[in-house]
Amino acid sequence: MELAFIVTVFVTLFVVIDPIGLAPIFVALTQGRSPAARRAIALRACVISVGLLTLFGLAGEGVLAFIGISMPAFRIAGGILLFLTALDMLFERRTRRREHRAESEAEDEHSDDPSVFPLAMPLIAGPGAMASMILLAGQVQGDWIGILTVHLVMIAVVALAFALFLSAGLLERALGRMGTLVITRLLGMLLAALSVQFVIDGVRNIGLVAG
Repeated sequence: MELAFIVTVFVTLFVVIDPIGLAPIFVALTQGRSPAARRAIALRACVISVGLLTLFGLAGEGVLAFIGISMPAFRIAGGILLFLTALDMLFERRTRRREHRAESEAEDEHSDDPSVFPLAMPLIAGPGAMASMILLAGQVQGDWIGILTVHLVMIAVVALAFALFLSAGLLERALGRMGTLVITRLLGMLLAALSVQFVIDGVRNIGLVAG
């Protein structure tokens, strides 16, 4: 498997899942919990999100074919979705939306365990991450080594999110507000470029532009 493909998969999933941006949200959702409870919540959230993303990576293209959606069409739609996510990151709308969701969840007295909702879904395994898994797995066109590579990289990104959850407080203090903003905007620019490439690939696959 080419190194360039592995780097593309990692950058795409890292930017879409955004482990650094999720770390302060995790702190807000688990405020007042013991370290052991925080570890358990983080582990459950990451295991569930890996299961969801694996399902979409393995079966997503088959589901699309069953309902009559071609891969190029989904690639174009997914690219547009990821571009909108990039715009949210560039203008901080994504962070504010996540913080509002975390605050709402924290205020709900019946929300004892945030590991499934909102941590696993939609914060880690959100629509962008699910679409990315289908797109990336579709790029290798049935090559099981490529599909395995996509899933191993996804697990690595979620594992990184787990590690950041466990050190979320330290990370937030180390980066500060300005550092977090700079990283978020940089990742947003990278995601915007990758999403445009997805659209270009989809348009090329349906023959509207020359390869």
